[in-house]
Amino acid sequence: MITRRLGLLATAAGVAGFALPARADTLRFGAMPVGSGWYVGAAAIQRVIQPVLGGTTVEIIPRGGGVANPMVVERGTAQIAFSNVQTAVLAMNGDALYSGQRAENIRALVGGLNSVYMGVMVRNAYLQRTGFSTLDQILDHGRDLRIVMKPQGSNVPPAVDTILAAHGLSRERVRAQGGSILQVDVAQIPAALRDGRADILFDTVLRGHPTITEISLTADVRFLDLSERAQAALARVGLRPAMMPNWFQGQSGETRSGDFGTVLIAHASLPEETAYRIVRAIVENRDRLVAEYPAFAEWDPLRSHLPENTGVPLHPGAARYFRERGWMG
Repeated sequence: MITRRLGLLATAAGVAGFALPARADTLRFGAMPVGSGWYVGAAAIQRVIQPVLGGTTVEIIPRGGGVANPMVVERGTAQIAFSNVQTAVLAMNGDALYSGQRAENIRALVGGLNSVYMGVMVRNAYLQRTGFSTLDQILDHGRDLRIVMKPQGSNVPPAVDTILAAHGLSRERVRAQGGSILQVDVAQIPAALRDGRADILFDTVLRGHPTITEISLTADVRFLDLSERAQAALARVGLRPAMMPNWFQGQSGETRSGDFGTVLIAHASLPEETAYRIVRAIVENRDRLVAEYPAFAEWDPLRSHLPENTGVPLHPGAARYFRERGWMG
């Protein structure tokens, strides 16, 4: 792992030592809505890369998500963005999820930033009322399910479809059997659970995620394991089987899950020097980033370039930095 010395090294070198010439450009950074983990992570990265880009302003785009962001970069709406490793691969290949549209111009800057777990949270009032204690029991019963999740554009709805299908369900069948599917922005999810408008939340979970933390503290929920059937089905669409650490109130231990992975991507047209300086600033400020966004704590910069952590080819500017550090050939 990179030690605190790297952050001190970057500070000692001084921002002016590798700042770009002053320019009035804007670098747009695709994240997710305010209140999401990725928005917090993007804000932390914004603060360390802004000083090294001269007059370029870093603007966070507070929308999008794991599915949308690769295409946001491909179309030039943003020059850099967070993506899941899984969805970056699917987008580059023009998987059916993208209706054949290919994000051929996305490149990786920094991979392995943090795990993004598929989490299931259920109101304790629902569990007490039904007597259910596992996701298998809930989905095998299949009736009167009131599910809340993010809107289309996030990686959550396709994952939920996969989970439901593993139990012989679909969104249409849930509704036909007396249930409901509520899709709202991340900021509205805690209230939907507290108010009893939904009983089951499927969402991406990261360490220190502000909305998940709020839900765990205020909505009286319990985290449930993914069923083995659901975990196997998610693995077939690119989610690495994983155990989510015991981070939140409402967990009784590690939780069986799937990991989407996180990679910072850029458009291939991003100048090599700009990409190099972004990667250098991120790596050499790792400790500061972790302090502001604890989900980055598991990130090992020495492994940032590995294909399993990027999913897509490295940007030449990133490759140049990693070669200079001696981390890749």
